[in-house]
Amino acid sequence: MWILVLQRMALEFVFDLVYFPIWWFTGGVKQALKFCYGLMQDANMFMAPGLWLKNMFVPMYGQTDWQGRLMSIFMRFINVIGRSIGLFIWFLVVLVLFGLWLAFPIFIVYMLLISLGL
Repeated sequence: MWILVLQRMALEFVFDLVYFPIWWFTGGVKQALKFCYGLMQDANMFMAPGLWLKNMFVPMYGQTDWQGRLMSIFMRFINVIGRSIGLFIWFLVVLVLFGLWLAFPIFIVYMLLISLGL
């Protein structure tokens, strides 16, 4: 009976070794994209440049005189630019992270071939 269990385990092991690269570049990529999309959503919610842009002409601290309005517009404009740049940099980081996900198995195979001297 234990021979059947060992055969089944060996067959599952071989199947997992063959199926893993297929999963990595299909279902795994889908999960990685969802993860990266979630990272971008969190960053957008944290930095919220759209919210700053929406409130561009609302006076800060209730100062309705023209100097207060001008200063509010200027500060919010600088905030929108800075937060948009930060969001773009975060997008590049997430893009690199996704690229590393795709390149990792290729790198492992390359290093294995180098270590075997092929």
